[in-house]
Amino acid sequence: MGGVNWAPVAPDDLPDGLVVADGQGRVVVFNRAAERITGRSAHCAIGVELALALPLEDLEGRRWWPLTDPYGGLATRTGQPERNLLLDGREVLVCARYVRDAPRGPVRQVVVTLRGTEARRRTERSHAELIATVAHELRSPLTSVKGFTATLLAKWERFNDGQKRVMLETVYADADRVVRLIAELLDISRIDAGRLEIRRQRVDLAAAVRRHVAGKVAAGIPAERFDIRVDGPPAEQWGDPDKLDQVLANLLENAVRHGEGTVTIEVGPAKELVEVPGTPPRVVEGTAVTVSDQGAGIPEEAMPRVFTRFWRGSRRGGTGLGLYIVKGIVEAHGGVIRISRADGGGARFRFVLPGGVPDFML
Repeated sequence: MGGVNWAPVAPDDLPDGLVVADGQGRVVVFNRAAERITGRSAHCAIGVELALALPLEDLEGRRWWPLTDPYGGLATRTGQPERNLLLDGREVLVCARYVRDAPRGPVRQVVVTLRGTEARRRTERSHAELIATVAHELRSPLTSVKGFTATLLAKWERFNDGQKRVMLETVYADADRVVRLIAELLDISRIDAGRLEIRRQRVDLAAAVRRHVAGKVAAGIPAERFDIRVDGPPAEQWGDPDKLDQVLANLLENAVRHGEGTVTIEVGPAKELVEVPGTPPRVVEGTAVTVSDQGAGIPEEAMPRVFTRFWRGSRRGGTGLGLYIVKGIVEAHGGVIRISRADGGGARFRFVLPGGVPDFML
């Protein structure tokens, strides 16, 4: 039976700190991540007693190894769950596993993994910021909905039909705003979990662009504000029409609201080299859509943050989640999106989606 030949992973290639002690409690493995997290060298740790190589304390200042006693404690213990401990006064996340040759047998190895707390704190800050942003964005429309509804219920007879219509239209618009925010939050949850569902079918990106521009013109934006350029016949393109509509709507809205002058939308074939740190380079060949404006643009130093959560640039307003979702949708299609400075000085967003028939159709 054929199979894949898996090469063993070297301890130094692991992202987390790894410390292994033998049956006598002497350190036999101390990888590079452990050196980085602890600030101690492997040369000084190898062969040293585990409690001396990793002088851990709990948050109350008690020495951790005598408390847990991996070699002399209960023979049924298999390890210690991850917890916050102190190492030289700094917090680290520590998890230990006890390796035995037989149940209740003596401990042959103690395997310790270490992680810094910075990533967790960044996640906690991000979650706190998300909660604060959502609470702020929900408060305004819900206050409006509640206020107008209460007014209409209490004083219905005092208003004429025109006044009632204005208030009901406001309630409807604010309720729609809440629905959009909830949809954004659901998209973010799925993107973060890698569960954004893409329902692929044939799509015509050029036709989708024309439809979105026609909607903007119908909403009162002058037609001369837009310049649509389609290069060559449309390539066979598959994607989720609803999700790609989200991408186009967001990019066009940003260009119209925050940009100036003519908004140029280009659609055509493309072949793009994608280089992501930690992964081999790949080529995305398919259809590219470029949306550029002639406004002030985005400062060079801010461009790396454009697709992160809550980025709003110099102009406040909105949740700052739109471009984060746009990037998630494009990447879920196997594509890539980039930002640069347009020829006219404004912002230039360009995304490329892979063309051809998807694997499930072959």
